[in-house]
Amino acid sequence: MKIATFNINNINRRLPNLLAWMRAAKPDVVALQELKASDGEFPAAAIEKAGYGAVWRGQKTWNGVAILARDAEPILTRDRLPGGSDDHEARYIEAAVRGIIVTSIYLPNGNPQPGPKFDYKLDWFARLKRHAKTFIKQDLPVVLAGDYNVAPTAIDIYPTRSWDKDALIQPKSRAAFASLVAQGWGDAIRELHPDKRIYTFWDYKRNRWPRDAGLRLDHLLLSPALISRLAKAGVDKKVRGEDGASDHAPAWIVLR
Repeated sequence: MKIATFNINNINRRLPNLLAWMRAAKPDVVALQELKASDGEFPAAAIEKAGYGAVWRGQKTWNGVAILARDAEPILTRDRLPGGSDDHEARYIEAAVRGIIVTSIYLPNGNPQPGPKFDYKLDWFARLKRHAKTFIKQDLPVVLAGDYNVAPTAIDIYPTRSWDKDALIQPKSRAAFASLVAQGWGDAIRELHPDKRIYTFWDYKRNRWPRDAGLRLDHLLLSPALISRLAKAGVDKKVRGEDGASDHAPAWIVLR
């Protein structure tokens, strides 16, 4: 079973890129972030024609998350993160697909920091951690997939000091991610590639793609029930170099 996460950065603008990648990669499940489309603007017909069922929660202009399943209909289990009753941003969706619960997470960026946007990021992380703990307690097969907007360690960002003040690599951001993983989650890429520089995001600015000046922001965390089933994990890096590409590339896993 192949499960991928992909920050598509505007699903309607990048729809040809998305469909071409799905035809080539044949993922069984895809978690999408940053749809940048309202519910009614989601390209459901094109996704269905490609052979995928879908659940989504859109938001006009920004945010938006979805889960696609090949030759199946995802069973929606949640379309927002518990807690934060005043939080109306479309950043979390969760569905069951073939006996596994898969999320699509679009964690807040947090810039500029310090400030209210960074506080929101840390609060969102705390809510995610509380919800994730319920999965661990129930020993469920879960993949926490998404764009976490955190490069967890020094090898998850190209060698530079230019991002030192960015929310993506702040000690508090990294500590929040580490605290989540410490519940018992397996960071799939690091389970199989512990020391390799692997990136999922290359900013459009400052020639960062040609220089391979990337960060690993997109993660698939596996519950203990799934870690032993992990067979492969990687990033479809070449997708980032295509015409009209998102600034992210799909990260994926294969479960036995």
